[in-house]
Amino acid sequence: MDDHPGQLSEYGSILLMGIIGIILVCATIGLAKFISPKHPNPIKQSTYECGEETVGTSWVQFNPRFYVIALIFLLFDVELIFVFPWATVFGNRDLIAADSRWGWFTLIEMAIFLGILIIGLVYVWRRGDLNWIKPIHQKPTTDVKIPFSVYDTLNNRAYQIKDYKVAAAVEPEPGERPAEIPKTSVGFKPRFKKT
Repeated sequence: MDDHPGQLSEYGSILLMGIIGIILVCATIGLAKFISPKHPNPIKQSTYECGEETVGTSWVQFNPRFYVIALIFLLFDVELIFVFPWATVFGNRDLIAADSRWGWFTLIEMAIFLGILIIGLVYVWRRGDLNWIKPIHQKPTTDVKIPFSVYDTLNNRAYQIKDYKVAAAVEPEPGERPAEIPKTSVGFKPRFKKT
């Protein structure tokens, strides 16, 4: 191993990449803060929730399976954090040359670590926590005492349909209040907060 003081170690290069990443993130956020236009108003300063008006409280119930799957993901993500440094050190010829038992020790140590994680994965899998709950589509049924023949007579009856344009065209007599024409409702009406 070269112990030259000017040489960066592996951890030093990782630290250097982390520092460069932090500097780049801070620089882009600071640059955006100085360059971006600032026209604050109550609508811009309100809470953004996917373009919808925020309604109700933020204390809503989530299915706990979201948390279980997130924790399982983190478990195996952390596992990879430990496997990569182990893999770089495992093949170090200088350590193996110093003591031949080093290779076997690290191999058995990692096998135990991965075995514990695999046992945990099998446990979670057998317990059914990785299975997502799929909706069961059922035809709704109600227990009513109305016979089906009544529904058939209502569905087969011919109904008279009034033309709304004719009713609106009739002019009221003098002294009578004009009938209000029903307004057609729009499917979507945007609502904005008043300033």
